[in-house]
Amino acid sequence: MTESARDIEGEASYFAAARSTRSFLTKLCDASHGSSEGSSERRAEYEARAPGGQASSSSGITRRALITGALLSLVIAVGVPYCSMIIQGSRLGLSSSTPAAFFLLFVWLIVPQTFLALVHRKWAFRREELITLFIMMAVATAIPTRGFTGMLLPMITGAFYYATPENNWAEEIHPYLPDWIVLKDPQVVKDFYEGFTHKAGVPWAVWVGPLFWWLIFIGAFYLVVICIMILLRRQWVEHERLVFPVAQVPLAMIRDHSKPSVLKPLFKNPLMWVGFALPFIVNSVNALHHYYHFIPAFGSGTTISLFRRTISLRIRLNWLMFGFAYFINSAISFSLWFFYLLRLVQEGTFSILGIGNPEELGPWTDSGEVRSILGHQMMGSIIVLVLFGMWMGRRHLANVFRKAFRGDSAIVDADEILSYRAAVLGMLGGLTGMGFWLWRAGIPAWVIPLLFFGAFAIFIGLARTVAEAGMATVTPAMVPAGFIVSGVGSSALGQTGMITLGFSFVWAGDLLVFMMAPVANAMRMSREIRGRKRRLFWAMIVAIAISLIASLACTLILAYKYGALNLHRQYFGTFAQYPFSFAVSKITSPTGFNLIGWLWTVFGGLMMALLMVAQHRFLWWPLHPLGFVVGAGWTMNNIWLSVFLAWLIKIIVLKYGGPHLYRSTRPFFLGIILGQFVVAGFWLLVDAFTGMVGNTIPVY
Repeated sequence: MTESARDIEGEASYFAAARSTRSFLTKLCDASHGSSEGSSERRAEYEARAPGGQASSSSGITRRALITGALLSLVIAVGVPYCSMIIQGSRLGLSSSTPAAFFLLFVWLIVPQTFLALVHRKWAFRREELITLFIMMAVATAIPTRGFTGMLLPMITGAFYYATPENNWAEEIHPYLPDWIVLKDPQVVKDFYEGFTHKAGVPWAVWVGPLFWWLIFIGAFYLVVICIMILLRRQWVEHERLVFPVAQVPLAMIRDHSKPSVLKPLFKNPLMWVGFALPFIVNSVNALHHYYHFIPAFGSGTTISLFRRTISLRIRLNWLMFGFAYFINSAISFSLWFFYLLRLVQEGTFSILGIGNPEELGPWTDSGEVRSILGHQMMGSIIVLVLFGMWMGRRHLANVFRKAFRGDSAIVDADEILSYRAAVLGMLGGLTGMGFWLWRAGIPAWVIPLLFFGAFAIFIGLARTVAEAGMATVTPAMVPAGFIVSGVGSSALGQTGMITLGFSFVWAGDLLVFMMAPVANAMRMSREIRGRKRRLFWAMIVAIAISLIASLACTLILAYKYGALNLHRQYFGTFAQYPFSFAVSKITSPTGFNLIGWLWTVFGGLMMALLMVAQHRFLWWPLHPLGFVVGAGWTMNNIWLSVFLAWLIKIIVLKYGGPHLYRSTRPFFLGIILGQFVVAGFWLLVDAFTGMVGNTIPVY
C-alpha cells in the first residue's frame, strides 16, 4: 500500500492498533520521545526521498513554479473580491478549505497542463511544481475577504461613518481611537462608502499610513502562524499520522502512476466523474433556475423545531462535507454528528429548565444565556486538546528547541521548509512584534499574553480539527475577544484597551477563513516534495504579500468606484460597526471577571480530558474527543447530516467489502468534492460573461 493510501485509508489494521491503549501510546511516545529524529534511520528516510537515493541539495520548487504561483495568487487576490462584491456569486474565498485554489488547480490540470504535456512531455509541470502552485494559491485565498481584507477596510473606517448622536460614538469611541490604525478624514471615509463625488481617484496617500501599520501587524501574525505549523509538522504528519483529508484531494489530483501521463490518472477514472456529476448537475439546475424561473430548483433543506421551539435541527445535504467525511476515521465522523445532536439536547433542555449564563460576549461568540455556556465549553475543550497535544509531543518540541538553541547535529531539520532555529526565532520575533503593536494600540501589557494564549489555542485547535476531521469550514463558539472579556472583565482593559480589543475581530473574529488551516495542509503536502524545501517558505511569503497588497488595492478601487455600501452590505454595513458596538456596550456597562463563565470553561475542559482518557484506556470506547470540540460550534448545523451519511456508507463498505472496496470507492467521493468546487467556479465565469448577479453556489 502506498504512503498516501495509508494516510487516507487506515481503517483496518492501523485503526485497531491506534485504539489499543498500549499500542497507541507506545506508538506516540516512541515517536515523540525516541531518538528517531536524530537517528541514522531519519537521515536514511530523508535521503531515500531524494532522487537516486542521495540527499539532494536541489529543490523541486522551480523558478517557473514560483512565477506561475505568483500570477495565480494575483488572480485570486483580484478575482475573489471582484466576484464576491460585483458578481455577488459563489464565494470562492469564504472557507478555510480555500475553494479558489481547488478550482484553479482543476482548471490548470485540465487545460494548461494537458496542453504542455501534448506539445512536449517534459514541459508539463512536475509533481513538486504542482504542489507549489496549490500551496501558494491556498494561502493567497485565505486573505481577500473574511480572512483579512474584507474585515480590515470596513473596521478601520466604520467608527466615523456610522457615528450618530444616538450611538454617541463621537464621545465614547473617537477620542480613544489610535490615530495610526484608523482612517479619520471624513470626506475620504464618505467617498469610500458612497463612491466618488469627484474624479480625483482613490486617495492613496491618506490610506498608506493606516494600511502600513496593519500590514506590519498581519505580517508578523502570518509569520507566527507559519512558524508554529513548521514546529508541529513532524508531530502531526509523521508521528501521529493525521489524515489531512483536505490536503489529500489535491494530492490525488496530481498523483501519477510510475510513468507520468498527459492526463492525471484521477481524471481517467469513470467513478470520479460519476461523483463529480452529482453536485455539478444539482447545482447547475439551481443556477439555471436563477436565470429561468420556470426551471424547478432543488430544495436547500428544511428545518425541524424541537424542545418547544427552542432549538432547530437543520436537514440539508452539504456536498463538500459529504465527500470529506468519507476520508476521516469512522470514530471521528460518528462522534461529530453524535456530539452535535447531544449539544442540541443540552441546549434544548437548558432552555426549558432556565439554566443559563447571562453574559454577552460580542459578535461571533455564541450569545444568549444558554449558548454562552456552549461557547465556554468549547473553549475549555480546545484548551485541553491543544495542551494535551503539546504534552504528547513534548519530546519532539524539546528536540526542536534543542536544535534551535544548541544546534544539536543529531537532530535533522533538513526536510522542513525552515530550519528549527529560524522557525523558533520567527515565532518569538513575530509574537514580540504583535505584542508591541497591541500594547502601543492600547491593550494593557499584562492582558496581551492571555489574548495570545486564547487566540492561538483556538487557531491550533481548529487547525487540528481540519487536519484530523477534514472540516471544510469550522468555527469556534467563542472568539479571543469574548475569552478576554469573560476572563478578566472589560473594566480591566480601559476604554482604549476595549476599543483595540474590538479590532481583534479583524484577525481573530469571524474565523470562517483563518490562515492556519491552509498552512497546516501545506505542511502535509510539503512532505511530498523531494530534496530541499526551503524555497517553499518564500513561495508562501510571496503569495501572501501579493494577496495582501492586490486585494487591498482591488477592494479600494471598487469601493471608490461603486461605493462600498453597494458592494457588500454585510462587510461594509454590519461588520463595519461590530468592533465599536461591542466596545461601547462594555464601556457603558463595564463587566468584571465572570466566575460562572470560567466554571463552564473548566467543565468543558474536564469533559474533554475524560473523553481523552476513555479513548486511550478502553479499546471499546466509540467516541472521539474531537467530536466534543466541533459539536459545540454552529458549523455542524449545516453539515451533520452529510457527516452521518458518509459515516454510514463507510461503515457498510468496510464491513462488507473491506479495505479493498473502500479504496475502490474513494475516487467517487473525490469527484463529489471536486464537482462542488468546480461547479461554483464554472458558474462564476458564466455569470461574469452574462452579467448575472447573486447566483450563489455554496462552497462551505
